[in-house]
Amino acid sequence: MFTGLCAFPLTPFRHEKIDFHAFEKLISNLKQANVDSICAMGSTGLYPYLKRDELAQVTESSVATANGTPVMVGIGSLRTYDVLKNAEVAQKAGAKALLLAPVSYHPLHEAEVLALYQRVTCEISVPLCIYENPGVTQFSFSDTLYTQVTQLPNVGAIKIPGMPFADADGNATGEARLFSLRNLVPEHVAIGVSGDKFGALGMQAGCDLWLSVLGGLFPNTVKTMIASTQSSSLQAVIAQSERLTPLWDLFARNKGGMRVMATAAAILGYTEANCLPHPLQPLQAEDKQKLEAILTQLSLD
Repeated sequence: MFTGLCAFPLTPFRHEKIDFHAFEKLISNLKQANVDSICAMGSTGLYPYLKRDELAQVTESSVATANGTPVMVGIGSLRTYDVLKNAEVAQKAGAKALLLAPVSYHPLHEAEVLALYQRVTCEISVPLCIYENPGVTQFSFSDTLYTQVTQLPNVGAIKIPGMPFADADGNATGEARLFSLRNLVPEHVAIGVSGDKFGALGMQAGCDLWLSVLGGLFPNTVKTMIASTQSSSLQAVIAQSERLTPLWDLFARNKGGMRVMATAAAILGYTEANCLPHPLQPLQAEDKQKLEAILTQLSLD
């Protein structure tokens, strides 16, 4: 479950309802690419925007279309009560793992986050991936908290924020952080890298899996990058990632990859032109034109 490429597809909408026809095309693309796992309803999959019955329907559709490829489902919510209900629904619908960030409106204390994971891990029967996403949740995990939460039952992985794994001169810088994390978490808990700009270097530095927004639409591109980390030099991996700099810049300018991938999915004919639930919107004219040029130039697959 927690190795290689975990692809994060979009959950597309049409007229404020989930577009299951488009969604199943996206999942079929991932199945055909033979990704290691799929995270339906990660951040790109818009789990905070879905009602519980929609979460169940998307999980069922994902599992059926993936046809054996394991599916992880995001279950985050403001209240622990709703997180537990989401977990119950996702497991009944066939999810093989669950993804949980400490979602909040009021910033959470460490004790509150620990209590959340203690409660959830005691009531689930599939592995949990703990998701640190401070850009969204405004919460960062301390080393003490990582030690505590990864000792809980049913924790299978942590998803760490994107961070530089090499400096401007091409020197490796991420191994020290990974080494310290390995000493904090149990051996059976996988360490996953997020932030696609840092994904390839994270895998070469020793992360177990790449939880990828880009891989949700262009899985073969990410699989090729992962394969190169096993046989290429650090400089070659850096060059391969830097080739995608125009895309990473577009991600940064639009506060993440969700709007970029939604627009790309429409450009490629997977979805309607505006496939996001309001008030979310796809890229505006200038950035859309840049994305069209990027897709032509980079030949992503």
